[in-house]
Amino acid sequence: MEDSNRVLIVTSIALFLSVLVWFNYSAVLPFVVEEWDLSSTEAGIIFAAFQAGYLVAIVPAGWLADQYSPRWVIAVGSVGTAIPSLAFAGVADDVVVGTILRFVSGMFIAGVYVPGMRFISGRYSESKRGRALGIYIGSFELSSGLSFVFATVAAEAVNWRLAIAATSFGALFVAPLILGFTRDNPDRKSSDTVIFDKTLFLNRDFLAAVSAYSWHNWELFGVRNWLLPFLITSTAFAAVESAIAPGLVVGGTIIMGGFGNIAGGWLSDRIGRLRTIAAGLGGGIVLSAIFGMLGSLPFIILVLATLCYGFIISLDSAPTSTLVTEVVADDHIGKALSIQSLAGFSTTVVSPIVFGFALDRSGYALAFPTLAAGALLGLLSVTALAWRRHD
Repeated sequence: MEDSNRVLIVTSIALFLSVLVWFNYSAVLPFVVEEWDLSSTEAGIIFAAFQAGYLVAIVPAGWLADQYSPRWVIAVGSVGTAIPSLAFAGVADDVVVGTILRFVSGMFIAGVYVPGMRFISGRYSESKRGRALGIYIGSFELSSGLSFVFATVAAEAVNWRLAIAATSFGALFVAPLILGFTRDNPDRKSSDTVIFDKTLFLNRDFLAAVSAYSWHNWELFGVRNWLLPFLITSTAFAAVESAIAPGLVVGGTIIMGGFGNIAGGWLSDRIGRLRTIAAGLGGGIVLSAIFGMLGSLPFIILVLATLCYGFIISLDSAPTSTLVTEVVADDHIGKALSIQSLAGFSTTVVSPIVFGFALDRSGYALAFPTLAAGALLGLLSVTALAWRRHD
């Protein structure tokens, strides 16, 4: 097997095992809300804590991946992701403890996601990089979806604590996997010791790509956190009288996001990054604007619409990250991706809370359009970049 393909496969598996932690809380959200008597805003804060922890650590993680071995950054990050999540399953009993543990777990997963992109991007030329990163980011979505499916079934069959623990344990295996089956890129050059390179902030193409990614995440993570409660309250799912069905559909929707990432990466290698990004954001605007009004649709139609939603809003993710690696110097890719994630995941701290605020006051019909507004701003960023590049 070629070394580049080995790195892609092993690093994607490492991400898969680590990301099982990312959305396991969202999968058991109704159980936690009931047991801890949480408001919608408090439930959003616990989800946002994981994102906030990620934001605190992402820039140092990207710098470490540029300066040292991404393999070791990933190994440490995965172990640090697992331990607080296992503690959440074992001892968390209120919003304060839950928020702290999710925050710490989010800090460490920063050492997995972006360093993995840095590790892979250095092994592929630009003509193949979109597909490679599409597969890698697709493993993020696949893991998220399967975590949702498994955690939903486990929480219903036993309890939500077992569901959280079972989806946290796999991250402990990442360190021996990544250290034992990959090696550092022999052509890799360490960057300078400056964490924030001011030249990145003078690069307008980079800034426009970061803006598009940020608003993409506003929409994507708002959907991820609130789709399950929406489906549970819909008349379509109430009619099937199944406690498991909504979680399975959410899991399937996130898995469809994995296929959206792979398709987006593949498509962007052929028709261009910007056209693919614009297609994903444009479709997201339409679907998010109307999705909150679809709860009364027949069951099958709502399921199909939800799966389509997951595919479309993920179509632009891999092309955006790939674009970032192409508009900056090679030895600063880790920093650029970390700044992209810092900006992009900043919106994920706010988006679920804004959605919850709108939901408490106006219902889903007006909560989902808060996500469409983010996608619209992302599309405007892509339009500005296309105008600059005459793409």
